[in-house]
Amino acid sequence: MSGHNVILDVQNLQTYFPIQGGVVRKTVGYVHAVEDVSFQIREQETFGLVGESGCGKSTTGRTILRLIEPTSGHIYFDGQDLCALDKESMRQKRRDMQLVFQDPYASLNPRMTVRKLLEEPLKTHFSLSQAGMDEQVLWISQAVGLSPEQLERYPHQFSGGQRQRISIARALITKPRFVVADEPVSALDVSIQAQILNLLMGLQKDLKLSYLFISHDLNVVRHISNRVGVMYLGRIMELGDTEDVYHTPMHPYTQALLSAIPKRDPSEEKARIRLEGDVPSPASPPPGCAFHNRCPHCTAACKEQVPESRELSPGHWVACHLYD
Repeated sequence: MSGHNVILDVQNLQTYFPIQGGVVRKTVGYVHAVEDVSFQIREQETFGLVGESGCGKSTTGRTILRLIEPTSGHIYFDGQDLCALDKESMRQKRRDMQLVFQDPYASLNPRMTVRKLLEEPLKTHFSLSQAGMDEQVLWISQAVGLSPEQLERYPHQFSGGQRQRISIARALITKPRFVVADEPVSALDVSIQAQILNLLMGLQKDLKLSYLFISHDLNVVRHISNRVGVMYLGRIMELGDTEDVYHTPMHPYTQALLSAIPKRDPSEEKARIRLEGDVPSPASPPPGCAFHNRCPHCTAACKEQVPESRELSPGHWVACHLYD
């Protein structure tokens, strides 16, 4: 990682969704999708966000891009608070901040050829001649491994891996500096996943990109991320350099997640940590630590007080009363 300046600084981000009830559809409560989340991403860094389905990872990514409006908190991009921008200013800012979706087929207009799909962002953000657009389309298609002949085809004529290449090209054709990659390989075969991950890493190096990489797959996150944040019920429980978190997990939830990764050697012994109970509803999160009802080390303090995130070693932060 060659860049060290912070490009994205998320501070105390909260995203709540109102629950409507009754005949008159009054707000009767809120889903706490993202709860007091803070982290930074440096230039040319990949920050992995990992956790079980429904923990708030994707909502965090979309809130950062303001595709979902935050309830409170701050999102600084290049020092500018995105939460203070009006919709038109934010739309212009998205030239520098793009999203790669989990399901490329759902995000690509089936009635448009690949060429038209790639031209659309250029028309939105730039005033280019047709020759200028043709040049940019050819450049990005070659960068992601698409041939000129494929530009005249439609999304349904491609495999899942090829469609994800189109989706990546569409996100990168505006030459953004920051990309939210939301489960970009989870819908692909394992054999294709490695190709797409290697493509993303190569493009990051060539285009000097910063990534927020969202996934529930711990092995994928380890492969691509410089640092990682572990989310549970809308909160970041542990954050640090990827190898530090994977080698010395300190939060009981992180330890349980990592214990579930299959070992390469079937004969190797592994102590699987099985969590009891269910994930609480984000519509009625428990008091104290969000993980306390499933934690094998739960104390009285865990049931009453939300643990503060503490830096236990350089760059390694943990929100757990075990380390008070």
